[in-house]
Amino acid sequence: MTDLRPLCDLAIIGAGPAGLSAAVAARAAGAGHVVVLEREAEPGGIPRHCGHSPYGMREFRRVMGGRAYAARLAAEARAAGAEIHCETSVIAIHPGGRLLVSTPKGAMEIGARRVLLATGCRETSRAARLIGGEKPGGILNTGALQGLVYLQGITPFRRPLIVGSELVAFSALLTCRHAGMRPVGMAAPEARPLARWPAGLLPRLMGVPFWGRTRIAAIHGHDRVTGVTLEGPDGPRDLACDGVILSGRFRPENALALTGHLEIDPATRGPVVDSDGRCSDPAYFAAGNALRGVETAGWCWAEGRRIGVAIAADLARGLPSPTLTVAAEGALAYALPARIRPGSDGLPDLQLRAARPLRGRLTLTLDGTEILSRTISARPERRITLPLSILPAGASGRLVVRLEEGG
Repeated sequence: MTDLRPLCDLAIIGAGPAGLSAAVAARAAGAGHVVVLEREAEPGGIPRHCGHSPYGMREFRRVMGGRAYAARLAAEARAAGAEIHCETSVIAIHPGGRLLVSTPKGAMEIGARRVLLATGCRETSRAARLIGGEKPGGILNTGALQGLVYLQGITPFRRPLIVGSELVAFSALLTCRHAGMRPVGMAAPEARPLARWPAGLLPRLMGVPFWGRTRIAAIHGHDRVTGVTLEGPDGPRDLACDGVILSGRFRPENALALTGHLEIDPATRGPVVDSDGRCSDPAYFAAGNALRGVETAGWCWAEGRRIGVAIAADLARGLPSPTLTVAAEGALAYALPARIRPGSDGLPDLQLRAARPLRGRLTLTLDGTEILSRTISARPERRITLPLSILPAGASGRLVVRLEEGG
């Protein structure tokens, strides 16, 4: 590993799929000195913690395990000429691309012409889920579970309860199988799994009960988990288990942005960006799950590539300012990006999420003139995309996207 230089063209914070693909794309598009700063001991991000498949179909046209996929991403970034500095944490970000960095050799400040936030996301904690009861050991999120199993070879429990039904909950189920654990069940507040079919078939195939419309009311145990109280359609009941896996409910890992100077979108909880991935401070960009939680590794990889190209273009000749502002109304949880430059190659789609399951009408208006209207069936965990290419050339003004039930 080479020493950090005081000034670079592009500093990427985070060596997951978005950050590593951005490094490759930026270098290929002409960016000069590119460094990737990663706080963990090895690059690769969340996939490095996953020993199971499938990864890599979008990126490499083959099915790969998470660890092999992460190693391939890192190898490609290094081959492209990017420097990867592990065990290196960015402590603070300052206007104009100044970063305070903690390295194995001590703290230092570096400057970058451009900075990409690719810090990923994290699962919601027990406290944020308002789960009562005692505070024993043996309560993990999926990321911590996979780190113990795949990176350290530790089996933290034998009969855990999995809480959640997003795709990551089924990843936790596969991790349990890999380590010889047999979950006592999966509990989720939704009537049916949020993950797309056929993931929902996995519990049945593995003989693990799935309890919908069920929440965990309390956790019991002193030193270790001994059981939980579940509340479901038939009322409360106690369930014996020796661990609890809290999966899903992702949110961006945005401590740097929150404590810094960047504008934050209260709906996504990530930085406000335009369609080039550019933040409120034009020296900063963001990509992947730093923008919202959560998208797949493949989606983040593709997004990182596009924004890496946009950053290289900005370094070479500058990028025009966005001309459209975006507002999400009605039953929409958020719309991303918040500002649009027609013709941008960074984020090609307007990304939407519904606030609740519904069938309704989605409309897009520009300064009061309707551009699009269509009926859709939406669920909060399902991505809705509208291609920005439908916008008139040279459009400017206020773009309102609205989802209403019925219609």
